[in-house]
Amino acid sequence: MSTTQSRDGADRGGPMLADLLAGVGTDVDARDILTIREMTRTFGVTARALRFYEEKGLIAPQRVGQERLYSRRDRGRLRLVLMGKCVGFSLEEIGAMLDLYDLGDGGVTQMKVARGKYREQIGRLNDQKRDIDLAIGELERAITVIDARLGGLGPGADRE
Repeated sequence: MSTTQSRDGADRGGPMLADLLAGVGTDVDARDILTIREMTRTFGVTARALRFYEEKGLIAPQRVGQERLYSRRDRGRLRLVLMGKCVGFSLEEIGAMLDLYDLGDGGVTQMKVARGKYREQIGRLNDQKRDIDLAIGELERAITVIDARLGGLGPGADRE
C-alpha cells in the first residue's frame, strides 16, 4: 500500500487517495464488523488515529466492553475522512460533509455540497501552487546571485 507524508515530511503510513478510491480493504468489505486491529491493517492508520476520529465524532464504532467494533458505515466514513485529508480538507470540513449524508435524501445534498467544496479546494490549492512556484523562482534567482558573488571571490569559495 502507498503511504502519505505529512506537511512536516513525516511518513504517516496512511493510504493514498488512489488507494482509497480503489477501495482499500475490499477483501474485508463483505464483512459486517471489523475490529480495531483489522481497521488499522485495512486502512493503514494507527489505533490512536481511529480513537481520535471517534473522539471527533467522525466514526462511531460499537463498544463491547473495551473492544471497538467497526461497521460498514464506519468504514465508509473513515474512507471519506482519509480521502478528505489527502486533499487538504480540515476535519471540521470533512465532518460537516459527512453529516449531510444523514439527511435522508440518498446523499444528493452531500454530493452537491461536496462538489462545491471540492471546487473551492481546487481553487485554494491552485493559489498555493502559484505561491509555491513564485517562492521557488525567487529562491532560484537568489542562488544565481549567490553563485555569481561566490564566483567573483575566486578559488577557494566553495559552492554546494
